Amino acid sequence: MRKPWNHLTSPRHLVVFEAAARCGSFTLAADELNVQQPAVSASIKQLETNLGVALFHRSHRRIDLTNAGKRLFADVTRAFELLADSATSIRQTNSNDHVTLNASSAFNNYWMLPKLREFQTSHPAVDLRLQSSDREPDLSLETISLAVRLGSGTWPDCEAALLADEIIYPVAAPRVMQSAVNLRNVPGLLSQRLIHLEEPIRQRPSWEQWFRAFDVGEIPPRSGLRLNDYALVLQAAMAGEGFAFGWHHLVAPLVQQNLLAARTDWAWKTGNGFYLVWSKTKPLTDEAQVVRDWILSNRTGAADLLPKSPTIPAAR
Repeated sequence: MRKPWNHLTSPRHLVVFEAAARCGSFTLAADELNVQQPAVSASIKQLETNLGVALFHRSHRRIDLTNAGKRLFADVTRAFELLADSATSIRQTNSNDHVTLNASSAFNNYWMLPKLREFQTSHPAVDLRLQSSDREPDLSLETISLAVRLGSGTWPDCEAALLADEIIYPVAAPRVMQSAVNLRNVPGLLSQRLIHLEEPIRQRPSWEQWFRAFDVGEIPPRSGLRLNDYALVLQAAMAGEGFAFGWHHLVAPLVQQNLLAARTDWAWKTGNGFYLVWSKTKPLTDEAQVVRDWILSNRTGAADLLPKSPTIPAAR
């Protein structure tokens, strides 16, 4: 491990340097640090001696950073910001004043937000914060209480409770669905404009997998709209841009509201599910337990909207 104090002598010199460079004045830096101006000058001089370069151009009532000073100031500023972020994160880790739920933007928009007023009315003392992300956070290390994950329900670092089975069927704006031709069977969808979800980090099923689940070996066309966020996919579908995947637990209310039309008779149950997860090693606060229990109590009802249909095999 490198020892920076061999060249910098003391972290106090960096604190003084940062204040002087940011304030553009030794006098103002002294006022901010509650020391005398000669103490600031002495610290800067010691730092310059140790580094072997001048950090400031000094003139009457004015100082300016040299090129070396500008480089050091940029690096010191970045290091101080990282330390401040780390301190904030550590403080929040030990704080019980709020609960953070991490989920996709689509889950937060179409599942949580419609129910949020009900939660706030029932639990006004709980500060629930929604965090949208395109990655799976480490709940043992990050300041996140709960998260929603897609998978089999088994993660070595997390407890998990099923929110909804992963059930997918085609959806489109009602006018698009009504005007589509040759939709008597699944292969007919190959001739329609498809909206593709291509998330950069998380793995999600593709149209090709969906067609294979119905024994359609033809590869769907690459043309069509390609988006990296499912909330955008749903917005595009409602706007009439084509046919999209409909994850049942999210689109069922939109179908009920006639914002989307669905072919639920072409539903594919993948065998995976959407799970509410929390850390096995970091105990939930009382407030986080309230949020967890409330979410789990609201997971029922959506499956009743899906008509009964024969079991459909997972993609091969």
